[in-house]
Amino acid sequence: MDEHEDHGHSVAAWTAVAIIIVAAVVMCVAVMFPNPWLFVGGAVLAVVGAVAGKVLSMAGYGAADRDRGEAPSIR
Repeated sequence: MDEHEDHGHSVAAWTAVAIIIVAAVVMCVAVMFPNPWLFVGGAVLAVVGAVAGKVLSMAGYGAADRDRGEAPSIR
């Protein structure tokens, strides 16, 4: 279990998950009140969340890189 002690504990991960959860709620509302444009907007928001997580990870706000032996950064 040591190899995953900081799994998901990063700004990038929390930001991506928060945006994707909001997108899922938007898409659920679009299904409850039939609105295809709202559903598409939620799907686009989900993609934005994934991209935001990747960009933040590349900017150094992701989990530590175990191959290089880096410690997780606390910002």
